[in-house]
Amino acid sequence: MRAQMLGGRASLPTSSRQPAAAHHGWQRGAVRAPPARAGATARTLWLMRRVRARVCWPALAAGLALGVAAALAATAGTARAASGDVGATQAYVQAGYAALRVAVAHLKVSEAGPLHVLAKVQGECPQAGAQSPEDEESTQMSNEVIGAMVVSAIAPDVQAIRTFAHTAAGLHWSNGALNRSIHAYASKWDTLTTLPAPNLCADVKAWSAGGYRALPADTAAFVAKFVPSWVGAGYMPAQLKRYESAATRALARRTEALEEQVTELEAREVQHYSEIMSALAIWP
Repeated sequence: MRAQMLGGRASLPTSSRQPAAAHHGWQRGAVRAPPARAGATARTLWLMRRVRARVCWPALAAGLALGVAAALAATAGTARAASGDVGATQAYVQAGYAALRVAVAHLKVSEAGPLHVLAKVQGECPQAGAQSPEDEESTQMSNEVIGAMVVSAIAPDVQAIRTFAHTAAGLHWSNGALNRSIHAYASKWDTLTTLPAPNLCADVKAWSAGGYRALPADTAAFVAKFVPSWVGAGYMPAQLKRYESAATRALARRTEALEEQVTELEAREVQHYSEIMSALAIWP
């Protein structure tokens, strides 16, 4: 799953231990060792005699059995972790597939969202950013435009996205880094679905009224939340591939087919972005 959701970074302009080894020595107990000045050969022979004289074969057998049992338990634990990883990966891919099915079903409505943004700008504040500078602030204003497009485009899919994010956030793998990356990804989607649509006209007018000296507080607040959370659909870390079953791999291929349809829409959104920026007379 590699395509990005509406307004993804590939579509619109981008603004912006190892633990110490434990020391294991001889456990001497009540056995007296030879003097430290004894040579290495004398000490070795002494140890061999003590072991041969004192070893209890039934106890040795029991110890070996315990060792084998511990090894089997460790193997079983690894197997359970692997099984958990496979199950988590399957659930993750299934959740992504379900969300993309909803997105594809809503493509026409999603495309209409940015067009509504364009119509509002053209009707309420055409050329509101005339004579605005091309600097960091105009780039931030461009980010607000992109954010307005993304928020409007994902509006029909908010519930499906939240379901995906909730599912992904509840999954766990034996790989800590993988957990963190997927949970962070889910959190970003969750943030996107809670962002209110910015009032572009009011913000650009306020920027203009202030002589383009400072961005409106609403713009700065929106961009600060939107940009770090701006992600696309189809996040598949490379580590997941080792946990894919044949069925999961097949579902991932079906998901990619859905993503192709979303990608085609993204290409059209680039044109809508340009039209909104032109209507506002803002250049990042």
